[in-house]
Amino acid sequence: MNKYYALLTNGNEADVYIFGDITSWEWYDNDVSSYTLSKELQELSPDIETINVHINSYGGEVAEGLAIYNLLKNHKAKVRTIVDGFACSIASVIFMAGDERIMNNASMLFIHNAWTTVSGNANELRKEADDLEKITQAAVNAYMAHVNITEDRLKELLDNESWLLPDEALEMGFATSIISENITNKAAASARKALFDLFKNKNKPAKIISFNSDLTVTNLEEIKDIVKQALEEINASAKEPDKAPKPEQKPVENKTKKLFESLF
Repeated sequence: MNKYYALLTNGNEADVYIFGDITSWEWYDNDVSSYTLSKELQELSPDIETINVHINSYGGEVAEGLAIYNLLKNHKAKVRTIVDGFACSIASVIFMAGDERIMNNASMLFIHNAWTTVSGNANELRKEADDLEKITQAAVNAYMAHVNITEDRLKELLDNESWLLPDEALEMGFATSIISENITNKAAASARKALFDLFKNKNKPAKIISFNSDLTVTNLEEIKDIVKQALEEINASAKEPDKAPKPEQKPVENKTKKLFESLF
């Protein structure tokens, strides 16, 4: 993939990669504009059911970010947003467009009030400050549609220009789940155990075999790998030769008893 921004389709899913700045004018390959995204969303097949939006961005123009947020939020497909690195500034607002909002274990959100550079007289500067507060409120509205904290607490985080780790984002409702290596390993172990149980009990009365409800594997290829590995382990165990039977032990001769029997 040459571009840092791309929209790819695979079956009934589409993958959007926002790995660059959010801007109205795409100077570089990794720049992302609402115009480009809107055109590509319109051209998606009606069979697309899920849009996966991968984000690694320091942010950019608020107007463009809000437009992308609303484009995704209003799309008929299910939207799954994933932070693959940083989702900073307006990119964190785009993250909030997801029906599912997933953070990798090694990823972060950065949220703050809108800011700009300006020159002018006192009246113009005062007006710009008022405008910035209103622009920030638009982002607040997007956050508040999902978080479980008060608006005062959210504004405190914005005032403090806050970095949020995945567990903090999950606790406050910015994220809905976290992908971690530990969870993936547990899910793989759970899958293998279930397959072993299934084969082991195939000739026994049916019973319910289920995965742990709190373990999920979100990647289809990962599921295939788990199943393949489990089947290889099952086949390997089936090919193991049975242990050689122990030789039958001959009874130990009781010479004392034999002596007495010969005497009497």
